[in-house]
Amino acid sequence: MNDRIDAQTMAALDAAPVPREVTQARLDRRAAASALVKPRDLYTIADRLEQQAQRLATQTMLIYGGERYSYAEVDARANQVAHAALARGLKAGDVCALAMENRPEFFFAWFGLVKLGVVVAPLNTHVSGKPLAHALESTGARAVLAGEECLANFAATEGLPNVPLWLVPDTEKPAAAELRALADEGFAAEVASASRQAPPRSLREGITAETPSLLIFTSGTTGLPKAARYSHMRWMSSGDVMVETLEATPDDVFYCCLPLYHGAAATSVTSTALKAGAAIVLRRRFSVREFWNDVRNNGITICQYIGEICRYLLNLPEDQRDREHSLRAMLGAGLSPESWQRWVERFGAVQIFEGWGSTEANTNLINLDNRIGSCGRVPYWEKTNFRLVRFDVESESHPRDANGFYLLCQPGEVGEAIGYIVDHPDIGGGRFEGYTSAEATEKKILRDVFQKGDAYWSSGDLLRYDEDGYFYFVDRIGDTFRWKSENVSTLEVADALADYPGLELINIYGVQVPGQEGRAGMAAVLMQDGQQFDADSFYALTEQRLPRYAAPVFVRVSPAADLTSTFKLRKVDLQRQGYDPTAFDDPLYVRDDASGTYRPYSAEALASIGLAPFGASHG
Repeated sequence: MNDRIDAQTMAALDAAPVPREVTQARLDRRAAASALVKPRDLYTIADRLEQQAQRLATQTMLIYGGERYSYAEVDARANQVAHAALARGLKAGDVCALAMENRPEFFFAWFGLVKLGVVVAPLNTHVSGKPLAHALESTGARAVLAGEECLANFAATEGLPNVPLWLVPDTEKPAAAELRALADEGFAAEVASASRQAPPRSLREGITAETPSLLIFTSGTTGLPKAARYSHMRWMSSGDVMVETLEATPDDVFYCCLPLYHGAAATSVTSTALKAGAAIVLRRRFSVREFWNDVRNNGITICQYIGEICRYLLNLPEDQRDREHSLRAMLGAGLSPESWQRWVERFGAVQIFEGWGSTEANTNLINLDNRIGSCGRVPYWEKTNFRLVRFDVESESHPRDANGFYLLCQPGEVGEAIGYIVDHPDIGGGRFEGYTSAEATEKKILRDVFQKGDAYWSSGDLLRYDEDGYFYFVDRIGDTFRWKSENVSTLEVADALADYPGLELINIYGVQVPGQEGRAGMAAVLMQDGQQFDADSFYALTEQRLPRYAAPVFVRVSPAADLTSTFKLRKVDLQRQGYDPTAFDDPLYVRDDASGTYRPYSAEALASIGLAPFGASHG
């Protein structure tokens, strides 16, 4: 099925770098698409939905299991939510939280609230306690549309602000009566009996494209998540740009298996499908077992990936149908060069648009050239607000020149990615829309970078680039550590060891060692079902792939991965536990170069390599 793009794209994989002007021409088309919606336009997400519902009334918009919803039906269901919410007092500018798993009702609720000019704050469906209370407090939500499947999160949380919960029933995951009692069940009946006609557009009169529409929580691996503002303009521009990039049409079918409360699914997938008039296949949560069945059964052509998803799929047993599918393009981030190569060799040369950015970013990169391992390209610096500046990992600071200004990186140098903040009333590109917290917003801004008075968004990401202008993600600041006077990238070490036989996941991080400068490398490994960790072969692979200073000093064999809900590997708890054998029950190993293996942890094994016990005082 993929024979045509196989030959075409495989040739691109092996070819010399694409000429700079060719890449730039494609980037220029993206830039033109990004400027279609202007900041002061009286145009919102609701307007785009209503236009598409009128133009593509019978076209399928959502596919969920055996259910199909046309553009007109999604719009009508959204109207019902809008009327019910309006009757309960929600109005333009209010914030309403949304706690719901991936199901059609999420879209009905989201788009219905948007029709009133209400700002929607999707909540992580996996959190309770302090993070949940923080989310409601930091957004100032006036109400929560609470899916029945998420009520347990609220029941498990003390200190919730006094915000009403309006129940959205879930026939697939009914809650116990005592949980349903937490929410107002009358809302569902009000929605069901409400008009399917659009509420008056005057309810959102005066709302411009630059007005916030979403509050999306960053899925960081440290601290409490921050709520990033996302305007109507930015959301729609994302779709405009990706339709141009993917050459998407109403014949395309998008796959949404990442959580809708996260930026990737709520913004890129949905905005692109809506602009293209395409369909979205919706799944509650990503399933390794069902991924290819969903693709084949629904004719899925485009999917978004993140984190470890591709590696999970590559760990499936090979199947004679591996290349029998309709998938033509994938967009996302975090695909290692090794996984990328294995992917196209096994599943056919699907066009992969690996990118770099974040929910709150005011700049981004994208690989349009199928350059394996690269997250994007800057053919000409004068065409972008993106810059890469030197960063000292040891002091966690930016070196300065004699005038106190930042230093640009040269090819091969690792530095922090930053974006010039554009502040112009008629230009949307390059804006930093910030967070609900003014303090958090200011912390992400670098000032007087290259000249007095300028301002740049600080990404906290380390990248490098080559002579051809292709960029490569290195690590998050704080994840890269120093050991034996050398910088060690956790990502590069993980990539080097990713194809260890039987490995499911590997998480690399630095741990403090008493009496030692820097941090020693530690690997938490998760083996596939039925596979065992072998210390000798793991040591041999580190010798083959890594310089000694970068090889993990400790290995912890974990029974389960510690992932965020968007498949980012958590490191904070692992770093805190370090190599303290009393902090966990997992098997622990210590690297022993003298014997050429990893030895089971013991005080003797630790002493033999000259290291002190974890947390020991050093006099």
